[in-house]
Amino acid sequence: MQAPSRPAAPGTRPIVVCADDYGLAPGVSEAIAALVETGRLSATSCMSALPDWRRAAPPLRALMTRAPADVGLHLTLTDQPPLSAAARRAWGERLPPLGRLLAAALARRLPADAVADEIRAQFDAFEDAWGDAPDHVDGHQHVHVLPGVREALIAELLRRHPRGRVWVRDCVEPPLRCLRRREAVDKAWFISALGRGLHRRLREAGLPCNAGFSGLHDFSTERPFAPKMRRFLAATGPRPLVHVHPGRVDAALRACDPLTTPREAELAYLASTEYLADLAAAGLHPARFAAFDALDGGTTTPPP
Repeated sequence: MQAPSRPAAPGTRPIVVCADDYGLAPGVSEAIAALVETGRLSATSCMSALPDWRRAAPPLRALMTRAPADVGLHLTLTDQPPLSAAARRAWGERLPPLGRLLAAALARRLPADAVADEIRAQFDAFEDAWGDAPDHVDGHQHVHVLPGVREALIAELLRRHPRGRVWVRDCVEPPLRCLRRREAVDKAWFISALGRGLHRRLREAGLPCNAGFSGLHDFSTERPFAPKMRRFLAATGPRPLVHVHPGRVDAALRACDPLTTPREAELAYLASTEYLADLAAAGLHPARFAAFDALDGGTTTPPP
């Protein structure tokens, strides 16, 4: 599914503004859909392993006729019930917490069959409900960059869509850009370092990806979200992506995820005129991944 983005303001550059966690809970899904409809977002990443995905996919599909956006898979390998039998054999009825998954990945001890089967099952669940391939893929808690996950993800992408245009989120950022942003610098450095293996493999496989990644923060509500977002928009790469987590808190969200109140703060900002003014001041407009095809002579694989 690749339809043109909405008309851009003259003199502005494209940035993919992607809301993660569609399908996590009704309050999150409906908030994201409302922002897509008003043009505040250009992409969303969907948790096909979660029960709300099957309910939430049809209204999002219907929305695409009047508010086209990129809709992708948000690969989930932590904390939630697995879809595949192999993952249940490896981890039981709940996927491992991030710390356990990270430790196993860094020790090169992830169960390869479980990872590959769970990735395949989540692609199947996405495509069964959506009726099409995802426009892009990334990972909940950035798990797609981990050793043992990144290889399985690329293999599944090449198997399913060898001639397709499924974009992959590249989390690598130059250290100085992270430092200039002054927001969750250590976290940004760590995820960028973890992401270098995926970055290299994307280039080798010729898979399209962004070049510039922002949106990492501590989710503290002690500071307003607007100044954080201005930092994310001020220091960007040539094909930038910023990820956000808007949502309305409901009982379903409280039952399945610890991130609650900060989602409402992000939602309020993204629905505001302040956000539009901040985009304009940064010389950016929300755009779909296809807008990057016209940049750099159409080169969309990562630099060395």
